[in-house]
Amino acid sequence: MGRTLQNTMVNLGLQNACDEAIYQLGLDLEELEEIEEDAGLGNGGLGRLAACFLDSMATLGLAAYGYGIRYEFGIFNQKIVDGWQVEEADDWLRYGNPWEKARPEYMLPVHFYGRVEHTPDGVKWIDTQVVLAMPYDTPVPGYKNNTVNTMRLWSAKAPNDFNLQEFNMGDYIEAVLDRNLAENISRVLYPNDNFFEGKELRLKQEYFVVAATLQDIIRRFKSSKFGCRDPVRTCFETFPDKVAIQLNDTHPALSIPELMRILVDVEKVDWDKAWEITKRTCAYTNHTVLPEALERWPVSMFEKLLPRHLEIIYALNQMHLDRVAALYPGDIDRLRRMSVIEEGDCKRINMAHLCVIGSHAVNGVARIHSDIVKNSVFKDFYELEPEKFQNKTNGITPRRWLLLCNPGLADIIAEKIGEGFITDLSQLKKLLEFIDNETFIRDVAKVKQENKLKFAAYLEEHYKVKINPMSMFDVQVKRIHEYKRQLLNCLHAITLYNRIRCNPSKSFVPRTIMIGGKAAPGYHMAKMIIKLITSIGEVINNDPYVGDKLKVIFLENYRVSLAEKVIPAADLSQQISTAGTEASGTGNMKFMVNGALTIGTMDGANVEMAEEAGEENLFIFGMRVEDVEALDRKGLVNTRACQMGSALVARAMFSGRDTFLSGQLWSRKKQGARGSLCLGLRGFSLPRHTGCEWDMARGIRHCCWSEPRAGCSDGHSPGSTAPHAGAVPHPCLPSLPQTQGGAAVPEAVSAGTGTTPGSTMSACPSCARPSTRSPAASSPLGTPAASRMW
Repeated sequence: MGRTLQNTMVNLGLQNACDEAIYQLGLDLEELEEIEEDAGLGNGGLGRLAACFLDSMATLGLAAYGYGIRYEFGIFNQKIVDGWQVEEADDWLRYGNPWEKARPEYMLPVHFYGRVEHTPDGVKWIDTQVVLAMPYDTPVPGYKNNTVNTMRLWSAKAPNDFNLQEFNMGDYIEAVLDRNLAENISRVLYPNDNFFEGKELRLKQEYFVVAATLQDIIRRFKSSKFGCRDPVRTCFETFPDKVAIQLNDTHPALSIPELMRILVDVEKVDWDKAWEITKRTCAYTNHTVLPEALERWPVSMFEKLLPRHLEIIYALNQMHLDRVAALYPGDIDRLRRMSVIEEGDCKRINMAHLCVIGSHAVNGVARIHSDIVKNSVFKDFYELEPEKFQNKTNGITPRRWLLLCNPGLADIIAEKIGEGFITDLSQLKKLLEFIDNETFIRDVAKVKQENKLKFAAYLEEHYKVKINPMSMFDVQVKRIHEYKRQLLNCLHAITLYNRIRCNPSKSFVPRTIMIGGKAAPGYHMAKMIIKLITSIGEVINNDPYVGDKLKVIFLENYRVSLAEKVIPAADLSQQISTAGTEASGTGNMKFMVNGALTIGTMDGANVEMAEEAGEENLFIFGMRVEDVEALDRKGLVNTRACQMGSALVARAMFSGRDTFLSGQLWSRKKQGARGSLCLGLRGFSLPRHTGCEWDMARGIRHCCWSEPRAGCSDGHSPGSTAPHAGAVPHPCLPSLPQTQGGAAVPEAVSAGTGTTPGSTMSACPSCARPSTRSPAASSPLGTPAASRMW
């Protein structure tokens, strides 16, 4: 959610008045704003998107509520210690929250565990454990429209009679501990956004927010007028006309069986009618195509925690499969693929499938993502109900991401085209009239430079790094994940560094590379990427040969309030995920609306941004989705072009012991690394979804070692990272350490000259300089000897 004070002043049109009043008191409004804690109540882009939706719905005057959990500890605070990420608790409520109001009069019970009884009067869920959901309301004001919506967050409270028997028996400590267990539900936010973590506490959190929210929605539906608690409406025929429930990914998927349970077991609605109401009420937004992020809960966990919901899911799945079987008789494989219940060693509930069958609409969040949803992720479901699937490309709120964080630019735009763009961004097209207006261009450039100076001062104060504010600010800020390819950015930084070192007298455009983002605490590879970034920065930033030409900064503890500072200052926005992996992205939009140029792949919303702005105004590179899919199907293609092009990457990868790899990431033993980023050939492991880096890894192998070695049909010896006897490294690469039985082996390339006996001269594809190469290594990369995978 970020901070609330400044956003509220902007939306109410009070910022200038408040600034003046605070100044008259001898205070600084910016200092006051910095005191406020970020409300880190969401995960990555998904959480931020929800916050933007709340702002936009209020500005549009839509009657909408945002529901969530009032986590005592939000997304963790990130500290960098010796280059490694260390997580600290985000105790954002330690001084209280002046924007929230507790509403104990609307406290609701939420049930867990227990057992199910089928009686003549209906199904009863009995012997349950009860946790109370206390609502806290936060106002969400629209922009100058006299509309204030509500964000209602639930906090878990133990009932007063919790374990009263133990308390009466004198076991006071046990009773208090049990209370704490109940309240743990809203204690801490799970920090994974693109990885499914199937813990019971997480399932409890998901049901807790769903159960409390649905009770609140139905209570409001039943009341005839505002503030009335007496139920008036008892017929649910009009429920879908009055209520729309948007499932923000699969986390609130339990809304479907919970609404069915309330309608059938509590309100005594007929099963078929209840199912019709549920489907017409719910709609599902899919936010990821990564298989590891899709929720699949063990049936055994459901059976213990939510036994009645498991029965409902089984019944819904049977109805669904009966329909599929009728339409596709004999297609057992299709039934297996489309089932909500996945069979196997551990039976699991596929929550995405539950969302699809229980919703009247399913959408992706960018056109390319929606196509993948229809043609891949939910292909069978699309063939069954094509009318259900649609696209809703993500967006951002221009109030926070332009008016609030970049008031200088907003003022310049307003001078030219008026203030209508604040609520209708399509009006920015009017700026095309000023595309050649030198005064306008100069004013925009001046604002950008002021933002850069301000952020450079912030970095110097908080990060103790002095940077050149006249340099290009090259920024990549997002969650650290392999598919987002911060690793590719690292290789580029190393390449720039090598170019400067090779020719320090040459004129280079000064560049400050800033990378920021948090890694999920259990995501080892992401943490290794952070370590690599900080190690690169440590060397480059302290190299006197480089000076101000290149800096690499890792932005610690990236969050909304930091984004509001770095995005207006950025010159270049890095959006370089492998095509087909980023659902949409919203950071790309925030950078663009603040005047940064975009370099990226045709992935997510980049595709539509390129269409709107003109592809000639973005730096687009890399494979398209269909190219990545073809590569996945065919495997690596042995092309000379890929091999030669990868020599540059090879040089970056093996910059060796005389640069930043020395004593930091070279040895797998050091820092407990498992070889994933340790830059031996065998250690450079790449997962499936980093598609186009495969060519790089393959090119590195080709460029660095000229002959295959004995040991297997592919010419390598399993378990060994050392080059084969007689192998000759690429002459422009620093030599790799070699061992033989624990003893050092003479290096193939002498450290001083980079030459080997009997070498010949050839052009190095990585730096275009004449280089020395042994006869054994001078054969074309396309020859069979060189084309073997190491």
